[in-house]
Amino acid sequence: MAVHGVVFDAYGTLLDVHSAMQRHAERIGPNWADISAAWRSKQLEYTWIRSLTGAAHHRDFSVLTDAALDFVARKFGITDQALLADLRQAYRALSAYPEVPGVLRALRARGIPTAILSNGEPNMLRQGVQAAGLELLLDEVLSVESAGIFKPDPRVYALAVNRLGGDASKLVFVSSNAWDAFAAGANGFRVAWCNRTGQPDEYGLRASATEIGTLDELAASIT
Repeated sequence: MAVHGVVFDAYGTLLDVHSAMQRHAERIGPNWADISAAWRSKQLEYTWIRSLTGAAHHRDFSVLTDAALDFVARKFGITDQALLADLRQAYRALSAYPEVPGVLRALRARGIPTAILSNGEPNMLRQGVQAAGLELLLDEVLSVESAGIFKPDPRVYALAVNRLGGDASKLVFVSSNAWDAFAAGANGFRVAWCNRTGQPDEYGLRASATEIGTLDELAASIT
């Protein structure tokens, strides 16, 4: 079946969510990786809770990212306000994984449109894509704000289908987040699960999706 487009999750798939704290590791201390993991976990928790409690409680991803950092700072006793300000700014300029530009170029050279579908709000995504040097390598950057709810709500995945045309079965969805990969598959996408850290199988993804270790393996999985 012809592929009409490849849709990427942004945070954790194209952009390294831990690069913000890694950039300031000396100021944070030796447990910076644990703090970064806690930040990410709380950030996602906030998106799910806000979605489940209804539209009146929706806050955009930028707001929730900052709120999650505030919580983590209190939990780990980080009181340096200048450091926290730098971390907030760093999250708006995350590093792309090294292979990302080459992978996007290779797909576009084959005439396959590339897109982001992300929890990020539009300005946050714009800043992130520009900081990572990806703005000329993507055909679409889609935010959940158009649906007013976060992943894994089906209305979010419909945004990519509506924008890229065709149907979900002709689109490949790529995510490093197992829950996101599973949700995309449940909404009809062909799925590539980028299991960078060698996590155990979840949601039966090894039977329902193509598992890759890095995005360098993506092109070979698309026929």
